[in-house]
Amino acid sequence: MLAIDGGEKTRTTPFPKRSLFGAEEKQAAVALFDQSIESGNAFGYGGPEEQAYEQEFAEYFGGGYADLVNSGTAAIFVALGALELEPAGEVVIPPVTDPGGAMPPALLNLVPVVADAQPGSFNAGPEQIEAVLTPHTRAILIAHIAGEPADMDPIMEIARSRNLPVVEDCAQSHGARYKGRLVGTIGEIGAFSTMSGKHHATGAQGGVVFTVNEDLYWRVKRFSDRGKPFNTDAGSNVRAGLNLNGNDLAAAIGRVQLRKLSSITRRRQQVAEQIREAIAHLQTVSLGWQAPDTEPVYWFMRIHVDVPKLTVDKDAFARAVAAEGIPVTPSYRHIPSEALWFRQRKVFGSSDYPWGLPAYKGDRNAAFPCPNAVTSVQSHFNLAIHENYGEQEVADIASAFEKVEKAYLKK
Repeated sequence: MLAIDGGEKTRTTPFPKRSLFGAEEKQAAVALFDQSIESGNAFGYGGPEEQAYEQEFAEYFGGGYADLVNSGTAAIFVALGALELEPAGEVVIPPVTDPGGAMPPALLNLVPVVADAQPGSFNAGPEQIEAVLTPHTRAILIAHIAGEPADMDPIMEIARSRNLPVVEDCAQSHGARYKGRLVGTIGEIGAFSTMSGKHHATGAQGGVVFTVNEDLYWRVKRFSDRGKPFNTDAGSNVRAGLNLNGNDLAAAIGRVQLRKLSSITRRRQQVAEQIREAIAHLQTVSLGWQAPDTEPVYWFMRIHVDVPKLTVDKDAFARAVAAEGIPVTPSYRHIPSEALWFRQRKVFGSSDYPWGLPAYKGDRNAAFPCPNAVTSVQSHFNLAIHENYGEQEVADIASAFEKVEKAYLKK
């Protein structure tokens, strides 16, 4: 009997904690406090720790320039702001993403245009992006959801043919690779979240903006710190901006975390592969489609459900698996065009900006139903994994999947 019907659970003990922060992070933070106490000077931002973290982050990504900011949302906001796009233009945004990955264009008075997902994916596909491009498009924002890289080569080909900059949202994909290249290094600029749920963290919240373009880097630095005249001869702030800085305490934690990132991602890949192999014999569940020649890092695993073979829908299947003691989320329906703020255009009071800007010449009434994204979220559920899963966790996940499939499989 299934646990959801009153039977015994497959897994009766809690899954292991991730334990992201440990003694090394504590030591780094305490050392910073000790230095402050000894010197009598408060630690702040832009100091030795932050500079070192930014350099080490850039080195991890093969060289370039990094700027630590205070959240992943801020990283996207800064990345777009540094591009200095003209207001009343359009920015293509992902079909499935956290609200923080969709709102920054609108807050910069740029109209967000939602590209649909590549079939079977949560990520935008090249054909779907091309379908929403107009003469008003100013940039393309790509998210690599769940740690799975989007199909970047054809996307970049489209972008270059129209001279459009590409911003990569790598919040969920630290260390993921597309055809051997780290995501975040393929477009003009990459934005990362380093909050405490991500692959590596700089504390409770944080973000990083990365680019190999030095001129763009200085524009990032200026925009993230109130337009300060970094690398200029100006005697005052050179543009309007917000204080979106990171800080030395976050950087001290992040430096320790960054040293662990390769082992974290490698172990997640191993766990995901073990789960894939353990469920390969099942008839109704499998890993979701991934772009060819990619190395995902699995912020979570997308599990595809072949619903026509079952007597229940995907959500009921996922709830039954969860009842077996397995950490699954039945739905990841974070589709920006379905969100209340997007549908009601709640950005700047009652002004309807940016859609209502007099200078905007695009389709003010365009709708973005995103049928591929809807199909993807309706046919997949999320399995939470992390680097501390072992053989027993893999075995229990596979056993629960098999138990639920057996109960609901059509005869």
